[in-house]
Amino acid sequence: MSDNRVTIGKVAARTGCHIETIRFYEKEALLPHPDRSAGGHRLYSTELIERLVFIRRSRELGFSMVEIRQLLSLVDGEQVSCQRVQHIADAHLRDVRAKIADLKKMERSLDDLSSQCSGDDVPDCPIIEVLQH
Repeated sequence: MSDNRVTIGKVAARTGCHIETIRFYEKEALLPHPDRSAGGHRLYSTELIERLVFIRRSRELGFSMVEIRQLLSLVDGEQVSCQRVQHIADAHLRDVRAKIADLKKMERSLDDLSSQCSGDDVPDCPIIEVLQH
């Protein structure tokens, strides 16, 4: 049975997750602790690898650890409700849109500041003046 299980290094290579990240997910109980070989090496099943891919993809979309935990609890409970998943995704989307709006404001502010600066080698810099006051 253990012949279809792979070590953490192979899991990292297959999934694109760093070994430290995989261990972190185990520590945070997002990823169950895998079985161990006689030599003490972690051995990951296909199911654990699929779960890790789910976690990695969720992180790539910016879901928080709390949100991922909520999504996994729906999957683990075998009571996946598209409505519940959509609620989590919509809440996350609102957060992403708010961050984008904040970044756009920041971009405009930095653009305004940068346009006030001549870029010359002079000691009086309008950007520094604004930041100091």
